[in-house]
Amino acid sequence: MANPNSQPGFFVRPAERGALNVALVAGPMYDPLYELLPGFEAKTGRRVHVAARLVHPELNAHLEEVYRSGQGAYDLVSTHNKYAPSQKHFLRPVDDWFLETELSEFIPSVLEMSRVEGWLLSVPRNIDVRLLYYRRDLFDDPSEQEKYRALTGLELRVPETWEELAQVAKFFARPPELYGFAFPGRDSGLFGTFFELVAMAGGKLFGPDLRPAFVDAAGRWALGFLRRLHTEDRVTPSELPLMRYDEVSALFLEGRCAMVADWPGGFYRYSDPAHSQVTGRFGLALYPTGPAGERWVYSGGHCFAVPSSVRDEEGARALLKFLTSADAQWHEAQHGVLPVLKSVQNRLRAETDANSLEGRRLALLEQTVGSHMLLPPRFPLYPAVEEALWTSLQKGATGEWSVDDALHNAAAEMERILGIQAGGDQ
Repeated sequence: MANPNSQPGFFVRPAERGALNVALVAGPMYDPLYELLPGFEAKTGRRVHVAARLVHPELNAHLEEVYRSGQGAYDLVSTHNKYAPSQKHFLRPVDDWFLETELSEFIPSVLEMSRVEGWLLSVPRNIDVRLLYYRRDLFDDPSEQEKYRALTGLELRVPETWEELAQVAKFFARPPELYGFAFPGRDSGLFGTFFELVAMAGGKLFGPDLRPAFVDAAGRWALGFLRRLHTEDRVTPSELPLMRYDEVSALFLEGRCAMVADWPGGFYRYSDPAHSQVTGRFGLALYPTGPAGERWVYSGGHCFAVPSSVRDEEGARALLKFLTSADAQWHEAQHGVLPVLKSVQNRLRAETDANSLEGRRLALLEQTVGSHMLLPPRFPLYPAVEEALWTSLQKGATGEWSVDDALHNAAAEMERILGIQAGGDQ
């Protein structure tokens, strides 16, 4: 098997006869696990052919295309518990592949998120929640503290509210050398950030019937806040509309951003002195609170699933269990990922110094998982709704449309999609 990490960029290749063909999500947080695939091959004698390795939006589109056209030929695929309901028409339930004692090792709430209509359509590999990462060296610099005090009459501190974050971000914005804050400007990253802000303003993205509930004061504040950061205060890079999660992380990694919100895997990339400009210079905090005094973090988990067209069930079962095993999760945990097996979480907790930065990170993640997870509703048309919303929200954040026009257009697109779901052939 060719090492997928040695390939430049992302790719889709033809299936290989006699091999387990897999389609994997790509990115710095996910790639380290695939280093274990040669070990699986050596242990089982089965070849693994990475036929597709794509960032998640592109992976979703690829899987939808090949299975809609009848060309899907994968034995295992990466997915996410928010996307699996839209893929249930080509995924095989795997309840019969696991003993109850095996499933009991997973954190129950996370395993439940992987079920669709009662069936286990995917097996989780992690829990994803974001924390606030900030340049500790900037916040602790006496000259920066004095400048901020003289400018605002306030003490410079890690923001506890989003309003305070906007003020601090504007202070630190010195483009192109330094930006105050950055967030994903497209795809699920923009959608999720808006979702969080709406909730923290006391609003809801989805009403009880899944119809849009965000054309209100909470929605206007949330999109207006993103517009303020990018278009008015200009604390973000001009190329923000092209940036996904990984590009935001890269900006902080290069030492060019004072604050970002990032997933668990970001910690180890930022701590790696061989590749990071912020090693030993950053800190972590809980998300700021919103206007309603609440803290919510868009959450979920990446998973592995098996298509119903699987050709080698025995091999796919072995690979699925290998990639979600305690050894695999421990390997991911060494790269910052928050595991979902109880035994691995316990080991991580036992082997982490509670007084270290890593110990603080783990405590903040556990607090977020325990009290602040914002879970999207799971329904088949969720990816289409996500796509419809972010494209309109982006126009509002960049000033191409007014905030109200962007919200109304997003709501109209969402109602159109949900109308198709509700009415079948409408």
